[in-house]
Amino acid sequence: MSLKSKVGVIGATGYVGQQFINLLDNHPWFDLVSVAASNSSAGKSFEEAVSGRWKLGGQIPEYAKNMEVKSIDDIENFCGGLDFVFCAVKMEKEKILELEEKIAKLEVPVVSNNSEYRMYPDIPMIIPEINPQHSEIIKAQRSRLGTKRGFITAKPNCSIQSYVPAITPLMKYKPTKISVCTYQAISGAGKALSDAPEIINNVIPYIGGEEEKSEKEPLKIWGQIVGNEIVCAKAPVISAQCYRVCVQDGHTAAVSVSFENKPSVDEILSAWENFETEAQKQKLPSAPKPFIRYMSEANRPQPILDVNFGNGFGISVGHLREDNIFDYKFTCLSHNTLRGAAGGSLLTAELLKSYGYL
Repeated sequence: MSLKSKVGVIGATGYVGQQFINLLDNHPWFDLVSVAASNSSAGKSFEEAVSGRWKLGGQIPEYAKNMEVKSIDDIENFCGGLDFVFCAVKMEKEKILELEEKIAKLEVPVVSNNSEYRMYPDIPMIIPEINPQHSEIIKAQRSRLGTKRGFITAKPNCSIQSYVPAITPLMKYKPTKISVCTYQAISGAGKALSDAPEIINNVIPYIGGEEEKSEKEPLKIWGQIVGNEIVCAKAPVISAQCYRVCVQDGHTAAVSVSFENKPSVDEILSAWENFETEAQKQKLPSAPKPFIRYMSEANRPQPILDVNFGNGFGISVGHLREDNIFDYKFTCLSHNTLRGAAGGSLLTAELLKSYGYL
């Protein structure tokens, strides 16, 4: 591996941005050298900017405390000297689209945690263990943008990263329909439990836009590059329901699935156990090994016990059994701000670095 890449984080003061700060502390491939946020934080030290709203527990990493927070409005200055940026901002959709394309056209690649570009046909939306080959579309995107280095890649929605990894090893059995209910932690809304009295002793049966993302994004993940675009898979059909629950970290998914060629229980367990990934082959620093583990206890996985499997990058699956309507049902769990947000973006950047895109 070549010298460390110089990295910036845009939206560094938010929940996901803070997770980037933690993850990049002493990272073997990347050096965080610059952070940016809104004008209300610009000019402050990072420690001052997040005073009273550091969400992750423990202490702010020492290396980041005295970093000056730059303004998003001066993006040209911010991007100077950077090899690539992570972007996790809360802004209007059109402003995010404009910002990320502007950065790419400054010849600085963007690894985006935002949703706005996910379904664009020449922008890869990558889970490194599942569709690393979609990185090949970057060449076509650069041609469209008129760039040599700059491009945009997107991280998928956090809600799909518990169950899409569990379905992927079973694709050879041709799943035809999936029903999934996700029970999503409050950190997915950028909050700690202490900031969210509305969720205490409660379940909220609506998360804006989440069901549509959960039904459409997996089909792009499972799609193929045809010419200069990624064409979404036509199957399986997915029906999703998404709930916010009184959990700090961890998205749980209750999955029911039918297949064209129904596998046996042993075949499913073997597929999960033997699923080897490109992230492992490339020896990416953050790649969990194994990526998927099956838990035989009937009451597992549980967020409070299992969310940090594989340092928060692994997927836990359990309670596999036959179903009266579908072929099988089972439970999945992923860490939503590590695997599902900042960590997923970091792992994608590691993959792109190993492939020579960064």
